[in-house]
Amino acid sequence: MMRTMLAVAVLVFGVSVATAQDPIATRKALMKATGGQSSQGAKFMRGEEPFDLAKAKAIFAQFQKTAEEGKSLWPDNSKTGGETASLPAVWEKKADFDAKLAKFGADAKEAAAKVKDEASFKAAFPEVTRSCGGCHETYRARRS
Repeated sequence: MMRTMLAVAVLVFGVSVATAQDPIATRKALMKATGGQSSQGAKFMRGEEPFDLAKAKAIFAQFQKTAEEGKSLWPDNSKTGGETASLPAVWEKKADFDAKLAKFGADAKEAAAKVKDEASFKAAFPEVTRSCGGCHETYRARRS
């Protein structure tokens, strides 16, 4: 638990410093951290790792952080460069993008409050990841 908290603190500090310098690098780091937490959740779902409530809560905390911090990470000057995977649709449909990001955060917050054990995690996690994936389908370039 202490390691997880330390890792989150280091990440928060690093993301805060990077945001001021480069929104593309910052959002990539934030999404990488979110992807790591998604992978942890997938391990719980597949039974590849024993369920751990503290780790489950950390997953949803990262998702909420991503939604909150993500609001400022797609300024107009970050449409290109930095090997961004963001599609032009982010800026063309900014209100929809922002709404989906907010829904992701709200879904993660609701899930965090509901999750008390493995069964409740397995019920909540897929709903939140669907919300996450909703943005990727429309607003993120597919990897080749």
